[in-house]
Amino acid sequence: MKSKLRINGHSHLLPYPEEIPDFMKEKGIFWVDKDRKFMLQKNWKRPVTDSSFFLDDKLEWMEKFNIDHAVVLNLSQLYGNGLRLEEMKQALRFQNDFNAKVQHDNPTKFTCGFVVHPSYSRGALWEIERCVEELDMKLLCLPTHYMDTIGSWRCIFDEENDPIFELASNYNLAVEIHPYDGEKFIKLENTAWRFHLIWMLAQCADAYHFFTLNDYADKFPNMRTCFAHGGQLAQINIGRRIQGFDGRPDLFEGKTHPRKSVGHKNIFFDTLVHDTGSLELLIKNQTTKQIIMGLDDPYPLGEMESEMQSSYPGKILDLACEQNIISSEDRDAIWYDNVLQWLFGDDEKGKQELVTKIKG
Repeated sequence: MKSKLRINGHSHLLPYPEEIPDFMKEKGIFWVDKDRKFMLQKNWKRPVTDSSFFLDDKLEWMEKFNIDHAVVLNLSQLYGNGLRLEEMKQALRFQNDFNAKVQHDNPTKFTCGFVVHPSYSRGALWEIERCVEELDMKLLCLPTHYMDTIGSWRCIFDEENDPIFELASNYNLAVEIHPYDGEKFIKLENTAWRFHLIWMLAQCADAYHFFTLNDYADKFPNMRTCFAHGGQLAQINIGRRIQGFDGRPDLFEGKTHPRKSVGHKNIFFDTLVHDTGSLELLIKNQTTKQIIMGLDDPYPLGEMESEMQSSYPGKILDLACEQNIISSEDRDAIWYDNVLQWLFGDDEKGKQELVTKIKG
């Protein structure tokens, strides 16, 4: 058996159409058509671009590409923004129970995350407790931005949400920060996939900005936070943020200097930046220790097998090795050690239990 496992730290999974409750379609919240060709919401649909969106094909896909284990995030369409309270509670409960069942039924293959809505803080805390205590889930998934109870959009790292992060720290949780819903509050026409190609990255940079300014990495030291898609724009933006902080201290009263968080042991970024130049900048800023493998499969912007895109899972790290940006040992750590460190931190028992499960 190979000495190092390959763990994908950023994956997604769709329920089969028959697994989705009727109310989700009736209220236009989210569903998949019976032919498994589209995922849908009211006035929105997106093609299912790969069969590995679904469990059985996902397992075959993982086997084909020698991926031993995957971290399954929540679906971005199920953050619950804009839903009425009861609809939101039911939708998020469905998502969390679905992910919990996937993890429970396939413990050697999947670690799954759960989601809460911060606008309803008491309910969010109860749901965190339920998912951790009853469902044995260890990964909290949150959006970069969310709609509050009066219809305003907020950054997830608003200090009003401190109780959520305090509980996450108390439970020693990994946290995933992922962008979505930009077209709902950025007043631009949704053309040429701009919200996925440009604004998702800006949303991540905005969240990282406030995460560092509010010193969350040290304020809540037992949670470990990963930013999706390499926090790509946040990497090139570090110098500008530092200059702004130093040049206009009057705008940052009571805030923490951005430099403090660079390379912090509790801040992680995945590898999904699509080119080795961006990956090299990520490594120079954060060191290889803070980087985890993230394929974002099975979406077309994920690192999928594609002749048209000249891609396959793990290609960017293979190229980085060829270009002497990282060593083969670094590559192994990004696929394995670093993912475990993000998921468990100093919980060595938890790491070993998962590795034992995977190896069977």
